Amino acid sequence: MLRSMYSGISGMKGFQTQLDVVGNNIANVNTSGYKKSRVAFQDMMSQTVAGASAPTNIRGGINGQQVGLGSQIGAIDVIHTQGNRQTTNRELDLALEGDGMFIFASGIDQDQFNLEDADLLYSRAGNMYLDDNDYIVNANGQYLVGEGGSRIQIPESADSFSIQGNGVVNYVEDGETYTAGQIMLAKFSNPGGLEQVGNNMYRSTVNDGMVGENGMPDLITPEEQGSASIVSNALEMSNVDLSEEFTDMIVAQRGFQANTRIITTSDEILQELVNLKR
Repeated sequence: MLRSMYSGISGMKGFQTQLDVVGNNIANVNTSGYKKSRVAFQDMMSQTVAGASAPTNIRGGINGQQVGLGSQIGAIDVIHTQGNRQTTNRELDLALEGDGMFIFASGIDQDQFNLEDADLLYSRAGNMYLDDNDYIVNANGQYLVGEGGSRIQIPESADSFSIQGNGVVNYVEDGETYTAGQIMLAKFSNPGGLEQVGNNMYRSTVNDGMVGENGMPDLITPEEQGSASIVSNALEMSNVDLSEEFTDMIVAQRGFQANTRIITTSDEILQELVNLKR
């Protein structure tokens, strides 16, 4: 069987995966806090036809001869660059400007809230809400983590509230200003190592470089230790560039077509070999 046929198959599989990734990026072009992905290819092992030889007194050295056996997916990276900011004029819409992620906790008893027993997830999506008990939660009902690993509650009787760039949540009641809590962030030296779990959320892995110990993040104050600033009344949008994605889609499509042509050509060669007997 011709090597080129198997190389063409590997190329088709790779470009199909790239089209899957590009399609997902385009589908999430308007998803708050979404970070685009990209596919990196690498060549597969090569078959050595003839080995290299060293130079001698009467002859120079000879390079080895190798035939490549196709390509494969080397990595699918998540690119955590800053997304554009969209003004919403809604107090509980929060955008992050800089490094860091919101921390969300779920799966624990409301009356015995303990961060060490919680299922912790991380996100850049800042569309927050108040639940029936006046705690700040995200669209999935997970609690936004504040200072000391606590939840942040804004009393129903509050006349108004505001969220500062350093995460401090203030509210006004009967003309007096009170502090409801302070939003904390988590930082990762390798955010590309986070596991995507859907719903704009990420889960920590052993390779994300989380700032913390024993699987627990350090609660970092916004605007400190190089962390992000919180911008209220705005959302961070997707970092997907449609022009870039359409270009990648065209390249992947043409690459897929070229590899199908390799298979067609290889098949025609095999057909000619079979027909030699006739």
